[in-house]
Amino acid sequence: MQKAKNKYCNCLYYSASALARIMTKKADEHFATTGLTSSYALVLMSVADQDKILAGEIAEEVQLSPSTVSRFLDKMEIKGLISREQCGRNTYVSITEEGKKLIPKVKKAWKALYNDYTSLVGEEETKALTSCMNEAMEKLE
Repeated sequence: MQKAKNKYCNCLYYSASALARIMTKKADEHFATTGLTSSYALVLMSVADQDKILAGEIAEEVQLSPSTVSRFLDKMEIKGLISREQCGRNTYVSITEEGKKLIPKVKKAWKALYNDYTSLVGEEETKALTSCMNEAMEKLE
């Protein structure tokens, strides 16, 4: 049975927000096995990809505000997943051994999430939708 159309379905803001809520719920379900929310997992993966990364670069990479990333890093440092080094006005972030141990679980959850939504939406449709959304984000920023 097909769902009735929502009166806001032709609004990009509504559709993007609704999709973000659905995807966040799915992502958080998959990442629950790691003990992290999807947003924390993205931050950890960004840190793991480099020896050292600036906190501001993480914010840009994961599309979160610097203050949100700083708050996440505070909690991740307490959990022993990352370490921070102050160098002048810059804060460099590195993954710890404890954080490295978690990366295989995070990558497994990431792959499971991808498989989940591509099985529902379709692989080609997922690629097209992702490309279209990235293009729209670039134009709107």
